[in-house]
Amino acid sequence: MNLDRTWLLNRLRERSTWLGVTACLASLGIAVAPELRDAIAGFGVAAAGLVAALTADKDE
Repeated sequence: MNLDRTWLLNRLRERSTWLGVTACLASLGIAVAPELRDAIAGFGVAAAGLVAALTADKDE
């Protein structure tokens, strides 16, 4: 499969990509360590907030 690097780099610059990655990683952690569910969920929310803050549009 020939991967277009420009397309991939453009996707990596999008906020939705990073929010999705953060959500997926947080949900995987819940399945791996159920006793840490609250801490993992809190970390996921905090990480998503950080991604949203760092990738916010300058026009807003």
